[in-house]
Amino acid sequence: MWTLFEPLHAVTYFAPECREHFEAAGLRGFWRGYFAGRAAPLGAVGAPPVVAAFFGFAPGTVHRALPDVWTRATPERAISARLDGARAALARLLDGTAADHLSEAADLLAEAAAYADTAGRVLGAANAALGVPEDVLGKLWQAATVLREHRGDGHVAALVVHGLDGCETQAWRSGLDLRRDHLQPARGWTDEEWAAAVDRLAGRGWLSAAGAATRTGVEAHDAIEAMTDRAAMRPWDGLGEERTARLAELLTPLAHAAYRDLPAWNPIGLPEPPR
Repeated sequence: MWTLFEPLHAVTYFAPECREHFEAAGLRGFWRGYFAGRAAPLGAVGAPPVVAAFFGFAPGTVHRALPDVWTRATPERAISARLDGARAALARLLDGTAADHLSEAADLLAEAAAYADTAGRVLGAANAALGVPEDVLGKLWQAATVLREHRGDGHVAALVVHGLDGCETQAWRSGLDLRRDHLQPARGWTDEEWAAAVDRLAGRGWLSAAGAATRTGVEAHDAIEAMTDRAAMRPWDGLGEERTARLAELLTPLAHAAYRDLPAWNPIGLPEPPR
């Protein structure tokens, strides 16, 4: 299900309409829009809570954006800009989709999001508290965002349980399937921090000295993904097997339409949605 709702959420980072709405709100540059848009549901917070919640970013990268972004746009303005940008992007990407198809998908996805348990899930809770937009595209994007951040909060918890820090998660993932020369600049870690993380992971037997994942590292990845999935099950248990299957059917063409608009490579590590 993540591969079906994540592309709908991810337009907020990569679609030109979203960038335009952030810039119109005073948030010029990709990273200002990213940090303000994603952190805005938390209020006008400083960097430390965002370092904790976003997890994989170098603290210095977050401190460069926060709290400066709130001098350029209030959290309320950033929330409005991100939703309006997502609406505009989805209107383009899903143009031609039958209205009843979109309405049914949005209603089911919003219902699944309403089942999400937010205790201990800071980003999931903050986004759920924003409420449900009345329009179909707004509802679809907001529900995808609640589910995405709910799952992400659980994923961070699984990483913490396994004793990982933010830089280690990036170095480890680059040893599995994503490229260091993409991940490291996007997350802001220095070469020295990266090398130290590789050394720590090699000491645990998860990476080789050259930074490639070992069998133990691959097995740990599988275990963490399984834990993440278990922690994200309540929305789908609430929706039920039959209606979840119906939602997957409805989301599949929407996810593919949104996925085609994403960059060929992105640090989310989002695979092509299933068919």
